[in-house]
Amino acid sequence: MALRLTGRLLSTTWQCFSKHHAAAPSISLVQYCTCGSDDKAISRSPVPDKSTLPQDMQDTMAEVEEKSGFLPNVFKALAHRPEEFRAFFKYYDALMAKETGNLTKADREMIVVATSATNNCMYCVVSHGALLRIYSKKPHLADQVATNWHVADLDARQKAILEFATAVGASETITEEHFQKLEPHGLDREDAWDIGAIAALFALSNRMAHLTNMRANDEFYLMGRIPREKKAAT
Repeated sequence: MALRLTGRLLSTTWQCFSKHHAAAPSISLVQYCTCGSDDKAISRSPVPDKSTLPQDMQDTMAEVEEKSGFLPNVFKALAHRPEEFRAFFKYYDALMAKETGNLTKADREMIVVATSATNNCMYCVVSHGALLRIYSKKPHLADQVATNWHVADLDARQKAILEFATAVGASETITEEHFQKLEPHGLDREDAWDIGAIAALFALSNRMAHLTNMRANDEFYLMGRIPREKKAAT
């Protein structure tokens, strides 16, 4: 059930994207393959045929693919290890799809992009940069955060979040001072846990992407870059 939240998240994102671009392709046109559009492998590890996977994984991937219009390559790459696939996406949903705490969806994606940029992870910067553009409604923000979040168009609260997140992501020693810097921005110890846990999960994800040489789907590159045109008042 938790994995279905990932499908809903991607579905919402694709719906936002498709409002500005061509409609998402129907499921019958979506091809499941081990290569990108330029025939380069999406992972250096074996990518199993979807029909050979356990039924729960097939159902999850089919739901994401049908609702989103494409299947993110992370699903294909991690399918090489079914138990790890399940564990990763269950924890992902627990952190990224939760509705409690003081972090917005844009905050969470911002943490992922900053952490992944620090770790030179192209896959996560590209894919979660797309989500950050969608949720922040700021088409330039993800590129700024990925390049140098210290000078990005962020407010003091956002910079405090990223200071904490990148310290965790870099495995620095976390002190009371780190927590205290969050408090003036209305972020408590539970929020700090969320910030740190997201950074920690994606520090893992970044390293798995490096290990597998995972490549981002072409669809991610354009998502959220063109703001939706406002309808003229009548």
